[in-house]
Amino acid sequence: MKVTIADVARTAGVSTATVDRVVNSRNGVKSRTRDHVLTVAQRLGFPLPALQHPASFAPVVLDFVLPGGTNTYINDFAKMLERGTEAVTNVRSRVHQVEGLNPDALAEKMRSLRDETQGLGIVAVDHPNVREAVRELNAANVPVLTMVSDIPNVPRIGYVGIDNRSAGRLAGHLLGRLSENKPQKVALFAGSLSYRGHEEREMGFRHILAEEFPHLQIVQLRESLDDFQRGYEEAKALLEIYPDVSGIYNIGGGNRGIAQALEESGRAKEVVFGAHELTEHTRRFLLSGVIDFLIDQNPLQEARESILALTKAARRKPIDVSSLSIPMQIVFRENISA
Repeated sequence: MKVTIADVARTAGVSTATVDRVVNSRNGVKSRTRDHVLTVAQRLGFPLPALQHPASFAPVVLDFVLPGGTNTYINDFAKMLERGTEAVTNVRSRVHQVEGLNPDALAEKMRSLRDETQGLGIVAVDHPNVREAVRELNAANVPVLTMVSDIPNVPRIGYVGIDNRSAGRLAGHLLGRLSENKPQKVALFAGSLSYRGHEEREMGFRHILAEEFPHLQIVQLRESLDDFQRGYEEAKALLEIYPDVSGIYNIGGGNRGIAQALEESGRAKEVVFGAHELTEHTRRFLLSGVIDFLIDQNPLQEARESILALTKAARRKPIDVSSLSIPMQIVFRENISA
């Protein structure tokens, strides 16, 4: 049966006029909508003009290098990157996980992919070896995209993720508002300050406490290496040294370990605990009242925008940089979603 413009419009969820403009290469359609309509038309077998075919649907192989380990958010993000090409024609993604805090291993993996990839997305520490690897790939005409944590001053095509400094300020605002208005001690946990994103969150958090909540004193900053066992050990040690700590902000991973230490101490619902990312584990602690709030970034949207941006770069198409900025969502027990 012949596929019609109406069929494409119905499947793509747009008007027939939009489909008509797209297939006839007329103006008035956003680039994202145009790509979506062309993808649907290709999948349905609609006869596209020959001019659009090769440029829009040339085969593309994308690679993504992420830190390995027990960070649930990163592991969820990896799965979404692997599945995210299902809606994009002729694009295949491969996900590689390496020791996250080892810049040499990361740079070596990036270089090993130089001659076999058409686009590379990385969640990476900001380190001279990593920056040099980005420059080498750029010189070889391989587009590189930073994700979740940025590496500025390198020739990357863009950064997909939230504004981490604003996220830190938001966490400080929430923790301050949820704490009593009297001198109290709070503690910080970071995955690693080698991640610029974690460093930016810390800066934002410290600044807003100094500006608006000077009665809250930051007594310690500990690194969990985004590992729940390390997070547990560090949190347990913290609670022994500072049994009167009233607030904890976890910048990175390891939430399970911190929550376990709070539960074992008997202070789980006394200490205001704010963290990042809604996962299967943080959901449980949010519902039980151990975690008071989460600042969530949508890994599905991050995966989709990363794939689209790298695909466009590989096909030498313009990228809408504004689409790479991912919004934050505050999650409490009362507004938790499925």
